Formats: sequence, C-alpha cells, structure tokens
Amino acid sequence: MSVGRTIVVCDYDPEWPRWFETICKRLWPAVEAVALRIDHVGSTSVPGLAAKPIIDMDIVVASENEVRPVIERLATVGYAWVGDLDVAGREAFNPVRDDGLPAHNLYLVVENNKAHLNHWLLRDLLRADAVARERYAALKRQNAERARGDLGVYVAAKAGLVAELLGRARAERGLSPETYWQPDVVWPEGGPSRG
Repeated sequence: MSVGRTIVVCDYDPEWPRWFETICKRLWPAVEAVALRIDHVGSTSVPGLAAKPIIDMDIVVASENEVRPVIERLATVGYAWVGDLDVAGREAFNPVRDDGLPAHNLYLVVENNKAHLNHWLLRDLLRADAVARERYAALKRQNAERARGDLGVYVAAKAGLVAELLGRARAERGLSPETYWQPDVVWPEGGPSRG
C-alpha cells in the first residue's frame, strides 16, 4: 500500500512549463550526447488542466542502445535508476539529493514505444479537447479526496478514463488498439463506497 501524504490536485499553474525548463537545464547537459530530447508530459504539460504540482518528464532516446548510457549519465548528476516500476518500456529515476529543483518524475523512454506513445497521446488529446480535459480534472479531484492519501488507489481509480482516452487517441491517429491496465479499485477503509 502506498499511503502517504495528502494528494493535492490544484488548478493549472502557468509556472509549470518554466519548472520543466528549469529541470531540463539541469539534466540536458548530462544526456544531450545520447538523447533526442526531453518531453514535458503528464497533466502539468496540459494548459488549463488541474494536476498534482509535480512535473512529469520523458528523456527520449532513439533506440534501446541508448538506454544504458543515459542511466549511467543520470547517475553522475544525482539520479538513481529504480527500474520500470511495472510499466514496460519506461525506466524511472529518483533524485538522490535535493538540488532545489521543482518536484518532478523523471522517466526514460525509447521514442514511440508504448510507454512514450501513451504519454504524448494522452497529453496531446487533453490539450486539444476541453471536454476530456474537464472530465479528467474532475475525476482527479474526486479521486484525490476519496483515496485518503493512497497514491496507488488514486492512480488506479483514474485508469479507466485514461484507457478510454488513450483508446480514442490511438483510433484518431489510425493506430492499432492496445490493452490498458484496468485495475479493481479498493477504496481505503472509511472512504466512500460509491462508484
């Protein structure tokens, strides 16, 4: 169980793109010789979308051949590789020291593998569709309250809508359908039992 601090979902902050740029300036010199770019993904990359104030970012490489060199280079600037965290094709990192950077989740992906596609397909659909953006924001706010600090429950409770939106985004781009994670949600004790 991943019960921790209160899960905060707040209104979109126009500072978030600047937070992303600040983190990029710190990371890019370490990986620029082997990476293609660093993408801002996740809810903070969607203007107008409520989000947890944590920047999600993908270091994008051209092939599996560049994965190990990026892992090694990130270690030299204070990031520990923590594996894929059960998301195939997406390597995750934790900072090992506090450099005063904004809160962020750092991932490494091969360009257009499933993990990378999922990140940018969802981002781009939410940027383009105000109705989907509002549905997602409302669900995230509701889940943050109902999950009672359990991040696993918070994430699981939005998986159905994320799968629906990704399926739509794939279809709109002529991509083949994919199967997405559809967990059963067990709300924390004392939490509401509805929906």
